[in-house]
Amino acid sequence: MFISSAYAQTAAAAGAEAPSTLMSMLPLVLMFVVLYFVMIRPQMKKQKEHKTMIDALAKGDEVVTAGGVLGKVSKLGENYVGLEVASGVDIQIQRSAVVQVLPKGSIK
Repeated sequence: MFISSAYAQTAAAAGAEAPSTLMSMLPLVLMFVVLYFVMIRPQMKKQKEHKTMIDALAKGDEVVTAGGVLGKVSKLGENYVGLEVASGVDIQIQRSAVVQVLPKGSIK
């Protein structure tokens, strides 16, 4: 009598194990979804905005570089930008180093 009831309990426990496995994976899936919306998606949006800004650079734009150098765009190349940092002083930087385009008249 005791043995048959023990079999019944183990069979019920084995049947309940499948939803338990699904429930244990649920926090992992939820963490990935939250990570996507909190970190990955905003970073992709920021990269897209930066690429649009870099592609829209024009001669005469006033920009700030990643190193903090302010200047006016004097030459445009495919990968490089000529930047006038003072009258008669031009430097060449990578296009990707441009961080921000300033409003006209910001640099005096």
